[in-house]
Amino acid sequence: MPKQKTHKGAKKRFRITARGKVKHRRAGTSHLQVRLSSKRKRNLRGTGVLASVDTPKILAALGKYSY
Repeated sequence: MPKQKTHKGAKKRFRITARGKVKHRRAGTSHLQVRLSSKRKRNLRGTGVLASVDTPKILAALGKYSY
């Protein structure tokens, strides 16, 4: 029986917390931030938590890896 492969794109983008939530990096933080307001840049700091609706899909894509 073949094993489930880890989706490498998901492995690079998401992390699973101890409680089973999915953390991700916020979009729009790589470059071209001159056009953003200070408030917007401040709110984009850190990581976000994904909606619980999408969590099962991400967990399936990650397989057994949580990093």
